Amino acid sequence: MAEGEVVARGFLDIPGGRVEYVDIEARRDDAPALVFLHEGLGCVGLWKDFPATVAASTGCRVLAYSRLGYGGSDPVALPRPLTYMHHEGLELLPAVLDAARIGRYIAVGHSDGASIAIIHAGGVRDARRDGLVLMAPHVFNELLSVSSIEKARDVYGHGLRDRLARYHGDNVDCAFRGWNDAWLDPGFLDWNIEEYLSGIDVPVLLVQGRDDEYGTLAQVEAIERQCGSTVQTMLLDDCGHSPHRDREASTREAITAFVSSIDQRREAAPIAGSRAG
Repeated sequence: MAEGEVVARGFLDIPGGRVEYVDIEARRDDAPALVFLHEGLGCVGLWKDFPATVAASTGCRVLAYSRLGYGGSDPVALPRPLTYMHHEGLELLPAVLDAARIGRYIAVGHSDGASIAIIHAGGVRDARRDGLVLMAPHVFNELLSVSSIEKARDVYGHGLRDRLARYHGDNVDCAFRGWNDAWLDPGFLDWNIEEYLSGIDVPVLLVQGRDDEYGTLAQVEAIERQCGSTVQTMLLDDCGHSPHRDREASTREAITAFVSSIDQRREAAPIAGSRAG
């Protein structure tokens, strides 16, 4: 953590149990909060230092939490329903925002977390929401995704489980199987959340690695084509499925610039409104 940073850690009570969180205090009173939504195998700990470096560069409050069944949060029953991301975006994320007393915010999602942010933004009206940062999002299933997730299943018992257990503890099997079993269910081949894109009414920053082993550029094109608001896209060379790890500096700088553009947009809005009147 940066020098002088005020960090709170603990648990939030939401429907279904308690979720662990890390909350970094804002350095700017007028800044939106950044709410970090992790990937299908992620948790608070697996973000490592990225939320702290983004907090330092933007001055924003940063809230990162582990979804139920991940990290130090309460477990969930398996198998997860194939609509688990819908439940997270439409029901549980609003509960987390309220429990953490979040005001204005930008959702920062990676992979499954980005898909949850899309469902939330397109399906829940929230005047507090200022923008979305989507890193390697999925809006439909692809054969490439299935193939890579099958490979993860094959190596889970050969070292991957031990590496994940350092972050998920007793939840490690719940975290892995909840994600892996759902994505590899034959019924999940038709999973698609494109219907939520037209309902997004806030600016979007889309960050995608050109070498993403879990999704093709068809995901990017679908979002750009159907999103109800402006989309700024950054395609990164030498970058796989995790832009915040593979190209950390470039991703952090893009988020910082995006937050600045949101601030400028908000400052200009009253002026534009008064002129229109």
